[in-house]
Amino acid sequence: MHDLGGVSKFMCVAVDTEPHALTGFDKEVDAIRQILGAKQVMSVDELRRAIEAIPEADYHRLSYYQRWLRAITDTLLRKGVLTEAELRVALPADAP
Repeated sequence: MHDLGGVSKFMCVAVDTEPHALTGFDKEVDAIRQILGAKQVMSVDELRRAIEAIPEADYHRLSYYQRWLRAITDTLLRKGVLTEAELRVALPADAP
């Protein structure tokens, strides 16, 4: 749980290290991050910082790649690469 910066109540929780298959969603989010990196729009360090800034309750509610997508979105909004209005138009009506 390194993304939480050493929150003591999680220091002794076992980390699942078993291999698992990536979903289509996982692959798509990873591809988006790679494209943003290749185009020098967003670095891995920015991704990490944004993941670490996710509120604890949200962090635990989200899957690994949902955290990535949240971090990517937050960073692109913060940098002005996209606006909240553009994001709303792009999201499906039933998106959280």
